[in-house]
Amino acid sequence: MKLLIVIVNYRTPQLTIDCLKSLAAEGSRTAAWRVVVVDNASGDDSSARIRTAAADARWSWVDVIDAPRNGGFAYGNNLAIRAALASTETPEYVLLLNSDTVVRPGAVAALVRSLEARPDVGLVGSRLEDPDGTPQASSFRFPSVASEFAEALRLGVVDKLLRRKIVFAGVPAEAGPSDWVAGASLLVRKSVFDAIGLLDEDYFLYYEETDFCLRAARAGFPCWYEPASRVVHLVGASSGVTQRTEPKRRPSYWFDSRRRFFVKNYGRAYAAAVDLCWSAAYACRRMRERLQRRENVDPPRLLGDYLRHSVFVRGFGT
Repeated sequence: MKLLIVIVNYRTPQLTIDCLKSLAAEGSRTAAWRVVVVDNASGDDSSARIRTAAADARWSWVDVIDAPRNGGFAYGNNLAIRAALASTETPEYVLLLNSDTVVRPGAVAALVRSLEARPDVGLVGSRLEDPDGTPQASSFRFPSVASEFAEALRLGVVDKLLRRKIVFAGVPAEAGPSDWVAGASLLVRKSVFDAIGLLDEDYFLYYEETDFCLRAARAGFPCWYEPASRVVHLVGASSGVTQRTEPKRRPSYWFDSRRRFFVKNYGRAYAAAVDLCWSAAYACRRMRERLQRRENVDPPRLLGDYLRHSVFVRGFGT
């Protein structure tokens, strides 16, 4: 098996079926691949609907696994990846693909070609876009004290001074290196898993791909961004967190993942500095916005939730 595609489903059976439909045309071009759908204990009719759709469409290349619990994004992906790596048909590549995606023609093949053309690269991500083709944020720099400060303050002069630290610096027009790419469509070389292991299951949702790309980079496997691979991402449809309409309050697991990323990868003192800088910058911005009578467009209770989940309240455990 050349390629394993893993889709984690949690109460999004129709989105998953639509994603599989978009993969059906791709499958006719690549015989040596399998798609594994992991149902993360949805507790609804997800598994039955997906199995029925696959059987009716004669998608022999689709398998469905029922997870014993909802352990999160990394946990669900690892169930399929772990089994594949231990099998007699070990894949050369593993593609993590969100259930709320629709692949454009040639998107999967473009990712595979990108890694085959660059033996030194370990991971490659797609250009994510809206249904109308508008590009989304897909390529990023690693978060840092500087980027957290700039993101919270949102002041033009500071953004210019720290432009080389900003996590999202715009959509690249061409293929090129990237610190990390979105896990909604992320192709990983098998040798990366051999070197650094699987995704960190202590992240329930969010930051797991950032952590994985950082671990890979430290082990000598750089990441790449490939705009020739175009994938529609229905933002927030699977998690409900990153919707573009009225923002929802961020769940506890988002803050837990953020804290874990900084403590695990940079240490306690660094994580404390991140929380201090973000909180101070955000408070300054909110004061500025009130004086300017500008509307607050942030998720509800954002500052309070940050403080409650900071290392100063929750401690330094990862």
